[in-house]
Amino acid sequence: MKDYFDLTGKVALVIGASSGLGRQFAKALANQGASVAVAARRVEKLEETKKQVEEFGVKCIAVPCDVSDEDSIKACIEAVVAEFGKIDILCNNAGIIVWEDLLDSTTEGWNRAMATNVTGAYIASREAARYMVEQGSGRIINTASIAAHGGEAGSVSYYASKAAIANLTRALACELSPKGVNVNAIAPGVFATELTASSIDGPMAEAQKAALPMRRFGREGELDGILIYLASDASSFCTGQVIFVDGGQTCKM
Repeated sequence: MKDYFDLTGKVALVIGASSGLGRQFAKALANQGASVAVAARRVEKLEETKKQVEEFGVKCIAVPCDVSDEDSIKACIEAVVAEFGKIDILCNNAGIIVWEDLLDSTTEGWNRAMATNVTGAYIASREAARYMVEQGSGRIINTASIAAHGGEAGSVSYYASKAAIANLTRALACELSPKGVNVNAIAPGVFATELTASSIDGPMAEAQKAALPMRRFGREGELDGILIYLASDASSFCTGQVIFVDGGQTCKM
């Protein structure tokens, strides 16, 4: 019996793996047998991720990477290929939220959000795709958000950047899928991470949960299934998709 979700022999790079969803993604990939490279700016937290990944009995390396720096991204990709000889799975998960009302917002804040959330994913995808196309296979998985579906006040740059990630995913899929590289995005709802602490713990949390069809926020591990599906042979005919995992939030937005 074939296990469509087995990732043994695959090499995965998770960018933005120092905490939150990135750390969860790295562990989920390791649990399915993949060798994992974890990358982020915060090296001390990255080492914590590495230790947790290694508990699954797979090889893991930690690579410093600043997604706002093109040379840093290129060096990261090259380090992974030098260590493992290839990249099969790229998870673009680095992201920030710049909380600024429009009239008080700054171009610096906008540029910082776009550089981290969009440009970094574009550069990493481009550089990793060079190797994936050469080997004739690969998976690129971007982290979008329910923010790709609609906008709200308080962070114009974040909502714009996540919509950009959704269409970056589609455009990359159109170009890379004929060459054996599938590109998809996961769009999470509210999960407990550093980015969402104000929503999880804030005064409006109960009202937010009550408005969701499932009446709760996402729990740790509830993105693992869709991640493994998109990283594995099970998704061989799935590309260019933005898949919302949000407790039903976008079905009523």
